Amino acid sequence: MNTVVLDVRSLKETLADAASAMNYGLGEAEAHISFATPELLWQVLTAKRWQLLETLCGAGPLSIRETARRVGRDVKAVHSDVTELLNAGVLTRFPDGRIEFSYDTVKVEFLLRGA
Repeated sequence: MNTVVLDVRSLKETLADAASAMNYGLGEAEAHISFATPELLWQVLTAKRWQLLETLCGAGPLSIRETARRVGRDVKAVHSDVTELLNAGVLTRFPDGRIEFSYDTVKVEFLLRGA
């Protein structure tokens, strides 16, 4: 199963993990897409965008029009949400304009600590 972990980590933590993987040749079993704060994660992953990810999970490359049809939404609105997900590095765009979420499953992780 091809899983991605959406998590909240600082740049320092992310770079330390990357350096460790390069030094010891031990990569993580799952891909990670990290956000600097929980607020940023929720700003990028709105309910409508989460619905897009659900639809795109394991679907392979799709046109924005086909994606909009599958979620039952306006193409222009889906295009706007897709652009935000592309800018955040969550989706991939192919030269022919199709988009893909190249994972079958998603795990969301973050730790909430008291002040």
